[in-house]
Amino acid sequence: MSAEEILKAIPHRSPFLLIDEIIEIKDNKISTSKTFLSDEYFFKGHYPNNPLVPGVLLCECMFQSGAVLLAHLFNEDYQGIPVVTRLNNVKFKKMILPEEKIIITVELKEKLSNAYYMLGKVFKDNHLAVRAEFALTVS
Repeated sequence: MSAEEILKAIPHRSPFLLIDEIIEIKDNKISTSKTFLSDEYFFKGHYPNNPLVPGVLLCECMFQSGAVLLAHLFNEDYQGIPVVTRLNNVKFKKMILPEEKIIITVELKEKLSNAYYMLGKVFKDNHLAVRAEFALTVS
């Protein structure tokens, strides 16, 4: 999926667009990627002389990937803004450093009314770095 298609799918824009490419969308699952460049603004303070991608931004990568998945599932009927309404069982297992490419996978597990329950994972070098359960609604 091209950058243009990502921009059509979700309302996020630079500097807060945290998906570089869509690798695959299949059924209720999406795979995306992101590489945090060494000149990202947040590395100046997180942490000086020891830059580390903040965990909250890794979670946001999952949320945005989930939003793109919803846009794909809704197809042309997708309207509104995806909003995170729940975040559970978050586990951070590996640190992500500047210039490291991550692969994000998100799977839709359940839909109840207008809530979409998802399982997100972030991988670095094929190893699980972050795992979280979350819910999105479209407002």
